[in-house]
Amino acid sequence: MRAAIGKYVVLPSEEALTAVTLWVAATHIQTALQHAPRLAVMSPTKGCGKSRVLDVLHETVHQPMMTVNTSPAVIFRVIGKNPPTLLVDEADTIFGPKASGASEVLRGLLNAGHQRNRPAWRISGPEHKPTPFPTFAMAAIAGIGNLPDTITDRAVVLRMQKRKPGEKVAPFRSRYATPELNALRDRLAAWLGPLRSTAARMVPAMPVEDRAADTWEPLVIIADLAGGHWPNSARAACLAMTRYEAVQDEQTSLKTRLLRDIHRIYERENNPEALPTQDLVAALIQDADGPWAEYGTKGLNAYHLGNLLRDFGIGPANYRFGKGRQAKAYARNRFVDAWARHCPDLAEAAPDPVQGGAPARPAHMPAPATPMGSLPVGPPGGATGPKHTR
Repeated sequence: MRAAIGKYVVLPSEEALTAVTLWVAATHIQTALQHAPRLAVMSPTKGCGKSRVLDVLHETVHQPMMTVNTSPAVIFRVIGKNPPTLLVDEADTIFGPKASGASEVLRGLLNAGHQRNRPAWRISGPEHKPTPFPTFAMAAIAGIGNLPDTITDRAVVLRMQKRKPGEKVAPFRSRYATPELNALRDRLAAWLGPLRSTAARMVPAMPVEDRAADTWEPLVIIADLAGGHWPNSARAACLAMTRYEAVQDEQTSLKTRLLRDIHRIYERENNPEALPTQDLVAALIQDADGPWAEYGTKGLNAYHLGNLLRDFGIGPANYRFGKGRQAKAYARNRFVDAWARHCPDLAEAAPDPVQGGAPARPAHMPAPATPMGSLPVGPPGGATGPKHTR
């Protein structure tokens, strides 16, 4: 199974390939497990192979249910004593900024279904009786960009990337690939079927704790049942992938801190249209309570700042200030969308940079002239960019 998955998909690492293989196997004994780990398949852009992962999973997991836009009510009713394996594609359209109330219901269902005995109660039937609907089911969720933290916290996370020029995969053609993968699926299910009761009693030694242990335990159980190199490989994959996600969480927290600190600097400077990159870096480094003076080997610099802000779609542009000064600068209106998404408490109170028909600016900064390059504009419906004096 591991060889077949690696034949059709380039995964981020050998550990990730091991994890996916064990996850597939775990779907065939999910009724014996206490937790149903999610498989979060995320990519920064299209063309990174996330949909191909779901294609392979569809032919190898237990009773697959592929869905793109299925309502929570349907999923409530298909999960039973022998639940399907949910394969949710295009999750970025479900959990994106325009998510509906139904999306929040689906997120709650996916979160609850990570653990046994977390039913969703609904009024049902002609007599309108309170009825518990089971939620426990394995699920793979694929999308562009990040998934909600509450889902990734319960998931084995695959961060897909585009293939390098030298990386090759076999073409996935249903008439050739499906029989091969289905045969492996059936052999895997036949091996695991008699081991359900054994798996249900197992309490494996785990290299991690708390929710990470809950998520990875089913995969380690499969590995211990398999024997050979699998127990060591599974635990090594668990450690490597959970540590990587811990670093990602730390970076996310750091980037949110950066947005808040930049908001504070703009407020202190009376919300100018733009701040030169070097001035912004200097203000961050001078914050005695911030981490920026010790960031990297010699403190935060313009390159670091650009890297940290890139994921928010924020970058500098050439800008001309008074007295002929020209510099790279960050326009305030580029931050508005990121503040609204990641620091909503700040965005709600954020003052308009244009007051009384004239751009607000720090006292020491003369009115900016026409920019040398085009400044990027804000999001639709948001600020439309600085109005330059002529």
